[in-house]
Amino acid sequence: MIYITRRERFSAAHKLYREDWSLEQNEAVFGNCSNPNWHGHNYELFVTVKGEINPETGFLIDLKKMKSIILQHVISKLDHKNVNLDVDFMQGKKASTEVIAVAIFQVLKPFFDQENVQLHAVKLYETENNFVEYFGE
Repeated sequence: MIYITRRERFSAAHKLYREDWSLEQNEAVFGNCSNPNWHGHNYELFVTVKGEINPETGFLIDLKKMKSIILQHVISKLDHKNVNLDVDFMQGKKASTEVIAVAIFQVLKPFFDQENVQLHAVKLYETENNFVEYFGE
């Protein structure tokens, strides 16, 4: 079993809040992330797939194909967008980094779980100090 990871970047705005809470309660729980005028991050996304090396090509997966899948189905929808308002796969979900990572995994899984390749993990950096990893569990 071999693992390969592709890194992509995107910039996006979001806000963490609950409509059913007061402004004070949102600020107490979410802090600056509940700013009524939104805030943004320069995210780094790491997508890892696993499988067996194809003896004909020496590849686990063609990295151009991997890049294309990630760009088409995730980055094009998130980059320079408002996660809460603009991203189809985030509708009705909280825009925390944890939830974004799970949603990205769910979007990508069908495109990578084919042939000899499986989606292994999504790692999403919100800042250089904060990141989440999701393994589909």
